[in-house]
Amino acid sequence: MAKTITAVVKLHIPAGQATPAPPVGPALAQHGINIGEFTQKFNEATKEKSGFKIPVDIIVYEDRTFDLKLHEPPASELIKKILGIEKGSGEPNKKKIGTITQAQLRQVAEQKMSDLNTTDVEQAMKIIEGTAKNMGLEIE
Repeated sequence: MAKTITAVVKLHIPAGQATPAPPVGPALAQHGINIGEFTQKFNEATKEKSGFKIPVDIIVYEDRTFDLKLHEPPASELIKKILGIEKGSGEPNKKKIGTITQAQLRQVAEQKMSDLNTTDVEQAMKIIEGTAKNMGLEIE
């Protein structure tokens, strides 16, 4: 028999660093979830992605059990890591802060593929290219 879903809680939590402190504790407590169990599951599942904030959907069932649906880190975070930059440009149209190669775009697109609404790498690269342009990067 399928379980009844009572809620879906969406959070962004630093990888491998979920704690019962806000925002995690209060968001899950209202649904009666075992917070210790959640933090343990989340930290275990995300420890290799440390340094990123991981978007997660917590699907809560009627019997107070839950499933996690982890997403890849935001595209802008992946781009910053690949290029080794602190942040994007405050004025992307006027002030360029660097360039990103097609190979780097492909790398980010392939990693983000599961979260994008396409299965075509070329399309995914166009989506990531838009993010890069908004960060003040020029495309090589």
